[in-house]
Amino acid sequence: MGRQKIYLDKLARFFQIRNMLLRQALAECLGTLILVMFGCGAVAQLVLSGGSHGMFLTVNFAFGFAATLGILVCGQVSGGHLNPAVTFSLCLLGRERWRKFPMYFLFQTIGGFFGAAVIFGMYYDALWDHPGSFNVTGPSATAGIFATYPGNHLTIVNGFFDQIIGTAALIVCILAIVDPYNNPIPQGLEAFTVGFVVLVIGLSMGFNSGYAVNPARDLGPRLFTALAGWGSEVFTVRNGWFLVPVLAPFLGAIIGTMIYQLMVGFHVEGEVRDRAEQTEENVQLTNTNSNANSKAHAKEMA
Repeated sequence: MGRQKIYLDKLARFFQIRNMLLRQALAECLGTLILVMFGCGAVAQLVLSGGSHGMFLTVNFAFGFAATLGILVCGQVSGGHLNPAVTFSLCLLGRERWRKFPMYFLFQTIGGFFGAAVIFGMYYDALWDHPGSFNVTGPSATAGIFATYPGNHLTIVNGFFDQIIGTAALIVCILAIVDPYNNPIPQGLEAFTVGFVVLVIGLSMGFNSGYAVNPARDLGPRLFTALAGWGSEVFTVRNGWFLVPVLAPFLGAIIGTMIYQLMVGFHVEGEVRDRAEQTEENVQLTNTNSNANSKAHAKEMA
């Protein structure tokens, strides 16, 4: 038993990464993998079973709880962003360093890639048994299991607006959740609250294009499908739709950050700052009065 413990300790030391940014990026990779694996797994069950093992509601619940679990897994190490748009927003506010953004984006995308790979491997036989196994469009399309595609009614312009609004709503809610000055969420419950936000967005904004609102969650699985058999059509379909869920969320992040800060953030932060300044002034005034009293007392004693 003692030898085994020593061996495991040596193994742990060998694999321990001391670069904090790389450790955080790896944690984001795993968290995003969990998000995509459980979320896309629910979509796979719905599509491949013909609706017998799922529905729109179950997919939304899966993505909501998957976000919660992903944050619980990596949150203590990396903050549990799972979304480049969230990282981008926090960098805009100065709460994260900009050098984290490209690293997080890369590893979140890698996590999405491998999350899709897990589901592809799990449902490989079911995919081959499904009519039109590797179709990107049409009634038997399966590419939508992994990445988001627009509904037949949706234009590129409307889809861009859809992703901007969905991401802005996500960012506003997340900033409120993590804001220590605005009714802070009890420690340990942040992950569940963010998962609830993802669920609500899915239930209210999922009809148009599947509410990616996350460039890594869409791009990683899309890259995988391009390599796994669906081909380059995943990037060319509907006049290059794939750019919408990759680019629009960043605009949504900017808008959501501005809305929250202008309507809530600056004001609650200002109140805290004003109270701190008032307290400091009172302390300085008290110290001045104390010094004056001490000097007067010293003169009287002299």
